[in-house]
Amino acid sequence: QVDKTAELVARWTYCALSQEKLRRPIVACELGRLYNKDAVIEFLLDKSADKTPMEAASHIKSIKNVTELKLTDNPAWNGDKESIKGDKYDDSQSACFICPVVGLEMNGRHRFCFLRNCGCVFSERALREIKSEVCHKCGVPFQEEDVIVLNGNKDDVEVLKKRMEDRRLKSKLEK
Repeated sequence: QVDKTAELVARWTYCALSQEKLRRPIVACELGRLYNKDAVIEFLLDKSADKTPMEAASHIKSIKNVTELKLTDNPAWNGDKESIKGDKYDDSQSACFICPVVGLEMNGRHRFCFLRNCGCVFSERALREIKSEVCHKCGVPFQEEDVIVLNGNKDDVEVLKKRMEDRRLKSKLEK
């Protein structure tokens, strides 16, 4: 039995490819998984035969398949700034990023999305409550298909996978 909170913390604080702590620049794939950009670049460059394609990134064929995320820092988060000696409570649910619109922490308790065309990250609540055809942060227009759920459940991933395959097929046909 997997501990749900530990799994959430792992998915929201560690790279899905290298399992290292997420650090800027952070990118996300079309299925909503979070990666360190350097880990994705290393994965794409290392085409040696002994390296089996990892399930977490098998759908990433080029750097164009990932979007660099524009994240908003959480002013209440002081994570790595303090030395951890074990003499203070370490809140694993505290997140280093928040939604710029409603201020929710990006820790896995609330659903977060990003916009494929600009990379801005919002909570799903912000996108639902403030209906708009332009990004709340940078003003870039977007459609419903451009909204990708970060670290979604199995159903979300299935929908995103279908959307990704349709988009790739459409771009192949246009060429």
